[in-house]
Parts: sequence; structure tokens; C-alpha cells
Amino acid sequence: MLRVKGLTKRIPGGPTILNDISFEAYEGDFIAVKGSSGSGKSALLKCLALQERWTSGSYKFNGKDVFNDGWATKIKVKRQVAYIEEKPFLYPEKSGLKNVIIGSVSQTPAWRRWTGKMRSDDYMGAMDMIENRGLLDKAHVLAKHLSGGERQRMAIARALVHGAKVIVADEPVAGLDPHAANNVLGELKALCKEKGIIVIAVMHQGEWAERYADRILGLNKGNLVVDVYGRRLTEREKTLF
Repeated sequence: MLRVKGLTKRIPGGPTILNDISFEAYEGDFIAVKGSSGSGKSALLKCLALQERWTSGSYKFNGKDVFNDGWATKIKVKRQVAYIEEKPFLYPEKSGLKNVIIGSVSQTPAWRRWTGKMRSDDYMGAMDMIENRGLLDKAHVLAKHLSGGERQRMAIARALVHGAKVIVADEPVAGLDPHAANNVLGELKALCKEKGIIVIAVMHQGEWAERYADRILGLNKGNLVVDVYGRRLTEREKTLF
């Protein structure tokens, strides 16, 4: 379980980016985050993944107090909450397989990022995860030659190989054609149902959020103004963010 209470993020001497955000997420939840440009959507995801600092608020992850239970808890949470950007970074001159094994900076020791070396069990585990994503034929293709949808699914495989329990994805289907978008969102939804992964994803398109999400959070100028369980949004709700 992930519990956020009073999350506030202010720019020193500047605006409030997030204002007193509180919500909970449970095993298997697929949560869509919506809002206009500048509403705080990306900042929320980065705060949850500990990519950005909080000004105030409490954060509990599986009963652990992230900010008060010591640095070891914070490191563990950072490794279990995978942040996937709109255009996931993959090392362009390395294969999909090596990108999955190497992982992101917060997931992997520096020596492995530098050398790209892998053990046999790492290899098999990564190949299984890639195959489960329908990308077996892309495992040895250089990342720079992967399509947008393939890069997203390879990033999901990477997160799972490195033990992610929560995936926060910033516009995971932006710029993808409808077929590729359905593949990515269907993959994330299946992970929620089959593995109990929590997915929190920023979605611009309302129809995707209504179709796939179990819950929709709406942000407006850093405030949480809508929090409803998965369904079609009313016209009034749509005007709030």
C-alpha cells in the first residue's frame, strides 16, 4: 500500500506546485492522473518516485514511513517505485536486453551501468520478462531502432526485472498510434491484475483513463479537485481540471 498525506511542493520564493495532496493506492490499483498543462501532474509522479523533493507531507509505503525510517527505507522505496518518462531513456547503442538488465540509475550499481556485464540468471530473467512483453524478437535490437511503443514496453520490462512494485508513468502513450497505445495500456492493466503492481499514470486522453483506470485523480493548479473510481467522468467533473 502507498499512502500520501498532505503532499506539498513549493518552489522557494516561487509558486506552489502541489498543495496538500492526499490519497491512498492499494495492490493492483491502476490510477490515472489528469489535468491541464501546469497542473502538477508530472511533479506528483516525480515526488512519488522520490525524483523530486517534497516541501512537506508524509509518505508511507507498505507501512514504512519513507521520510522518518532512515535512509535505507528511502533507498528501498526508490528502487521499488519505477518512474517511466514520456520518452523512456534507454542507452541508444545498447540492445533492449542490456537496457533491461542494466536498469536505471536508481536501480543498478554503477559498475553494471558502466560495463553492461550480466550473470546467466540475470540474462534468463530479463529474457523471460522481455518475452512476456511480446518483444522477444527485439531483445538484441539496439534501443535507437525501437519504436515508441516498444521503448515503453521495454522500460516496463526493465522496471519489473529490478523489482518494481509501483510504476509511475508520465504520459506513457503520448505520440503513439491507437494500436500501440492499447498495447501499452493493456500491458499495464494486466500487470495490475496479475501481479498486483500499482500503476499511477498521467493520461491526457480522457477516453484512455475512463477505459483502463480503476480510479481517476484530477489536478488543477496543484490541487486535487477530482478523486473518483473508474467510470465515465461527468461534464461538470471535466470542467474542474
